Parts: sequence; C-alpha cells; structure tokens
Amino acid sequence: MIKTFELDNALIEDIVRQEAKKKVDTLVIKHTLWDMEELVRQTNMSIPFMKEHFFYNEDFPKKKIGSKWWMDAELANEYIRKWWQRQPKN
Repeated sequence: MIKTFELDNALIEDIVRQEAKKKVDTLVIKHTLWDMEELVRQTNMSIPFMKEHFFYNEDFPKKKIGSKWWMDAELANEYIRKWWQRQPKN
C-alpha cells in the first residue's frame, strides 16, 4: 500500500523564511563594534548619505574615541532598521 501526504507549501515557505532571517541576522552582526568602514560595508550606504540622513542624529548610537567613530553593532543595526521603516515610500 502506498501512503501519500500533502505538504502545505505556504507553511514551508514561511518556516524557510523565518530560519533564513535568523541566519542572516546572526551573520550581519559579526562584530561587537563597527567603525565607520564597517558601518558603510554593513549598510551598503555611502558616508555622505549616512551623515546627511542619520549619523549625526542625537539618538544614533555612536561614540568618538580618539579620532575614530565607533558604533555598537547591535544598537546601530537596530537604529538603522527603525530609521529605514520610518522612510516614506516613493
């Protein structure tokens, strides 16, 4: 006797998306701290764009130590995600 079963493709896609997001989130934040070069790499934004749009916002999590800016990777990532969500759709 052959047994058959059905797969819920929507459920499988949802599970795969959730697991992929978890993996991507852990890969994105590899370092505890980002310098400006890593911030540029992680966001794929230019320094002038970031400076114009959010870097100098008072609530953007950064510290200048010596002559170099440092960001907590998780806090910066969280801030940028929230900032991105607030941007109008064009």
